[in-house]
Amino acid sequence: MSARTRLGQLWAALRATVTPAERALVRQILASNEYPLFERMPLYDQRHCLDVYATLVAAGEQDAELLHLALYHDTGKVDRQGQPVSLLWYGIAVVWKQLAPQCYAWAAQKPRWWCRSIYRYAHHGPLGADLAAAAGCSPTIVATIRHYHDDAPTGLAARLRWADDQH
Repeated sequence: MSARTRLGQLWAALRATVTPAERALVRQILASNEYPLFERMPLYDQRHCLDVYATLVAAGEQDAELLHLALYHDTGKVDRQGQPVSLLWYGIAVVWKQLAPQCYAWAAQKPRWWCRSIYRYAHHGPLGADLAAAAGCSPTIVATIRHYHDDAPTGLAARLRWADDQH
């Protein structure tokens, strides 16, 4: 993605909102065990997940599991203590990934104290899958969250990745 696109994403994240009607829609769609996975995310990630959901709906997607998990696919970006990856660390991760891939790869290897957020950003799929499994989500949902950032995702993971890449 271009620097201009990334700056646009940052600006959108800083202005992110979720309307009461959207929050009510999420409550209506998600099961009681799934809703906390949406709620634990910061506003900018909730907005992103709603946008991914809307992209799938606009594309005619009807798979209920895919539509559900679109609403909380980034839940792994928040640690078990409720600390999200901040927008500052998002920016650092994106810049390192593009301009200093060796630094990014090194920081993403394990959760060192000074760059835990890089690790969480790099591994949010598997971390989110663990949270979804602990919440009692279906094996299909868990597997999709775990693998949608794979190099060549397939099935639901590929469809989620496509919608995620639009935002």
